[in-house]
Amino acid sequence: MTANTLFWIIVSIIIIDFLVDKILDALNAKHYNDPVPDSLKDVFDEQEYEKSQRYKKSNYKFGMVSSTFSVVVLLLFLFLDGFDFADTLARSVSDNAILIALIFFGIIMLGSDLLSLPFSWYHTFVIEEKFGFNKTTPRTFILDKLKGWGMLIVLGGGILALIVWFYQFAGDSFWWYAWILVAAFSIFLNMFYARLIVPLFNKQTPLSEGSLRNKIEAYAQKEGFTLEKIFVIDSSKRSTKANAYFSGFGSEKRVTLYDTLITDLQDEEIVAVLAHEVGHYKKNHIIINMVISILSTGFTLWILSLFVGNPLLSEALGVENPGFHIGLVAFGILYSPISELTGIIMNYLSRKFEYQADNFAKQTYKAQPLISGLKKLSKNSLSNLTPHPAYVFVHYSHPPLYKRFRNLER
Repeated sequence: MTANTLFWIIVSIIIIDFLVDKILDALNAKHYNDPVPDSLKDVFDEQEYEKSQRYKKSNYKFGMVSSTFSVVVLLLFLFLDGFDFADTLARSVSDNAILIALIFFGIIMLGSDLLSLPFSWYHTFVIEEKFGFNKTTPRTFILDKLKGWGMLIVLGGGILALIVWFYQFAGDSFWWYAWILVAAFSIFLNMFYARLIVPLFNKQTPLSEGSLRNKIEAYAQKEGFTLEKIFVIDSSKRSTKANAYFSGFGSEKRVTLYDTLITDLQDEEIVAVLAHEVGHYKKNHIIINMVISILSTGFTLWILSLFVGNPLLSEALGVENPGFHIGLVAFGILYSPISELTGIIMNYLSRKFEYQADNFAKQTYKAQPLISGLKKLSKNSLSNLTPHPAYVFVHYSHPPLYKRFRNLER
């Protein structure tokens, strides 16, 4: 295979991936006006349903423009030898392989983020603002962006530097070391995410004593579920949308409630939502997902080790001097169809887990508060109640609402 052939394979993958994604989006958009299932007719009144339709259509049009812009920029970058320009610039600063990789990806990531910044700003301060969701101030938006860059530099840069270093001394066997590193980091981050990462963006306070805390603790005690850390975060400073989640394990296990969730739902509905999350924990879904993710990462790194040293990858991107960082970019694009397939499989498994967690909540608490709570959350976020089955199959990590209700009401 020649470098030119590989170049056109890369271009084809990018275009096909984009077209498939847009076809799915279009199919999904055609179902926006479908009749709402009977079990969901009380989610919206007529005026609210019209508002949800406008919201979905606005996001659809925005997604078409922003994704088209992104793929056009990427293709132009390929055809105009943008990767060679970034590589040359990085090599002009240093001849150290680790520094070259860090500078190269720094240029790519910063350029990509700056180009997407106007779209992110528009989505937050125009679309989300128009439909009453946005609570983010320009100051918070900018600080979030700067903090995100800081985390990317420290965490992403640190991991990349270590992986390049592993490649330098271990050659094709580097993937073992990289796998151990990524697995250890994933476990560490899962355990300490709420303690180390969340405080950078949100204020966390223990849930105050009262009826809600008593009900949560009573349910947890009944199920033999040790739960001492219950926190509320100030999500309302960014959005009116609500959520709740578990994080960590062992001594770091905690439940986090959005303050908007406490505002929007009644106590029994919140306990039912948490019972669903406890179901994930009791059914070992968190551990299963982590193990699958680690195994998938190991497989990907092993495949990467077979190809990353091939100079053909660098040549295909128009770069004269082969390097690990260039091979990593080319491999990432070539591997994307497999990533899409594994993503579909993981989404399928996730939807199965959601049914199991719903059943756990129904069996150990009550089905009706979970149903009413989910209806309120869907109403307040203007959710799509009539998604296309193909779109659900590819993109949804949760079953459509009407299917969850049908399962809960059995």
